[in-house]
Amino acid sequence: MPHLLEQAETVRKEVGQQISPKRKSELGQFMTPATVARFMASLFSPSTLKTARLLDAGAGMGALSGAALDRFAVGGFHFQHVEVVAYEVDLRLRELLSEILAKYEGRFGADISVRRGDFIEEAVKLIFQGEEHFTHAILNPPYKKIHSASRHRYLLRRVGIETVNLYSAFVALTIELMQPGGQIVAIMPRSFCNGPYYRPFREIILAKTAIKYIHLFAARNRAFRDDDVLQENIIVLLERDAPQGNVTVSTSTDDSFTDMETNVFSFNRIVFPDDPESFIHVPTSLERNHIEVSPAIQFSLADIGLEVSTGPVVDFRLKPYLRQMPEKDTVPLLYPTHFSGQAIEWPKPGAKKPNAILRNEETEKWLYPNGYYVVVRRFSSKEEKRRVMARVVYPDSFDDSPMLGFENHLNVFHSARVGIPENLARGLAVFLNSTAVDEQFRLFSGHTQVNATDLRLLKYPSREVLTCLGAWAKAQGELTQQKIDQKIESLAWKKTEI
Repeated sequence: MPHLLEQAETVRKEVGQQISPKRKSELGQFMTPATVARFMASLFSPSTLKTARLLDAGAGMGALSGAALDRFAVGGFHFQHVEVVAYEVDLRLRELLSEILAKYEGRFGADISVRRGDFIEEAVKLIFQGEEHFTHAILNPPYKKIHSASRHRYLLRRVGIETVNLYSAFVALTIELMQPGGQIVAIMPRSFCNGPYYRPFREIILAKTAIKYIHLFAARNRAFRDDDVLQENIIVLLERDAPQGNVTVSTSTDDSFTDMETNVFSFNRIVFPDDPESFIHVPTSLERNHIEVSPAIQFSLADIGLEVSTGPVVDFRLKPYLRQMPEKDTVPLLYPTHFSGQAIEWPKPGAKKPNAILRNEETEKWLYPNGYYVVVRRFSSKEEKRRVMARVVYPDSFDDSPMLGFENHLNVFHSARVGIPENLARGLAVFLNSTAVDEQFRLFSGHTQVNATDLRLLKYPSREVLTCLGAWAKAQGELTQQKIDQKIESLAWKKTEI
C-alpha cells in the first residue's frame, strides 16, 4: 500500500521543478516530502472510533492525506468508514490531487472530497453553520503574511481569530473545526512560538488543545530542501479539548529522521507558568540550562532598573537628516555595522550606512544622551552561530557628542532613555554574551530576529551581581567565550557575590 505515497512523491518532485519560485511564493505553499508526510501521519494515536473524518487544508498533491490513509490501514485503528476532505485552491495541483487521491479511494474504500474553495472562506462558513467537525487533521498550511485590511483578516476576526499569517490562520480554523478529542498534526514555521504578533494564536492553542508532541528540525534548510525554504520548521500534534500533560519532543537534523532523538518533558518546561506572553519553548535536552533553574538568575529587567527598546531611528523616515560623515550640528548614528567584535568602529568611512544624523527639532525626540548603553543586534544571518550578540556603547568613543542615535536594527538597554553605570553595562553585556543565554533564547525562538520583547522576558542576575560581573570583566582585559561561560556558570549558584 505505501507504494502509492512513493508515486505521489515522484509526481511532487517533477511538478515542483516546473512551478516557478514566484508562483510558490504567491501561494505560500511548499509541497511536503514523503518522509515528512509519513512521519507526521505516524503521530496519530490509535483510535477506537468507528468513523474517521480527515481534513487536509492546503492539500497540494495529497502526500499528507495519503500518508494518513496509509497510517489508518495499519494496526490500532478500527474505522469502518473514512471520509477525507481535501482543500486545494491551485487548479493544476487540484487536478493532480484528485488523480492521486482517487487511487487511494479505490484502495481503501474511503470517501474522498476534493474541494476547490478558499479554505479560510469555507472554514468560516462551516464554523458559523456548526457543521463538519473532524476527528483528524493533517496539514502543511501555506506560509504567507495576511494584510491587516484584507478580506481574510476580516473573515478571521468574525470567528474570533486574530493572526498575521496564513499558516496560523489555517491551524486556528482547523482547531475550531475539530470535535473533542480530535487530533491535528501540522508542520509549520517555528515563528509562532514567540513574539507579540502570534500571542493570540498561541492563546488559541493553549486554551483549546493539548500539545502532545513537538518535532524540531535542527537544520533550518532541510525540511523543504527541494524548495530552498530557510524557515526553521516544527511538527506539532495537538488534541482538541484534551487535558494537558507531558509533551514528547523529538529532534532530527533533516527529513531523513536518521539521527532522531526523543525526550519527554513536563509542560512547564514548554510554557513557563509565569510567562505572560505564553512563549512555547522547545527543549532539546533533559539537562536543564543553568540559567533556567538558577536562584541567582531570577530577576526581570524592571527588578534591576533597566529597560530595553528597539532603536528609535528609522532611517528612511529621517532620510533628509542623515549624513554620510559627521559634520557641524550632527551627532553619531549607530548601526549594527559599527560594532565589530567588542570594538566600536565609528565613524566608518566608505560604509554603505550613514555615520551621523542632524540634531534639530525634528530628530531630537529620537536621540539618547551620550552614555554607557548595551546594544543587541535585532537580526543575525543564518550562518552565524549566535543569536544574541551584545556590545557595550562607550561614551568616550564619540568625542564630546552630547547625544547618540540608535538605528532601528539595534535593541538598546537603557534606564528611562539615559545611559547606565559603566560596570552595570559591562556586566550585562558579559551575561548576554554567554552560551547559556544563547541556548536559553533558542528554546523559544526559531528565527534569526531578536526582538526587544524576547530580551524583556529573559531572566537576569541582580543589579548588584551584574555590577560585580562588570568590574570583573573590566579587570580581565581580553575576554574569551570560555572565560565568559565559566564565570556565568559559577555565578548561577550564588546570590550576590561573584
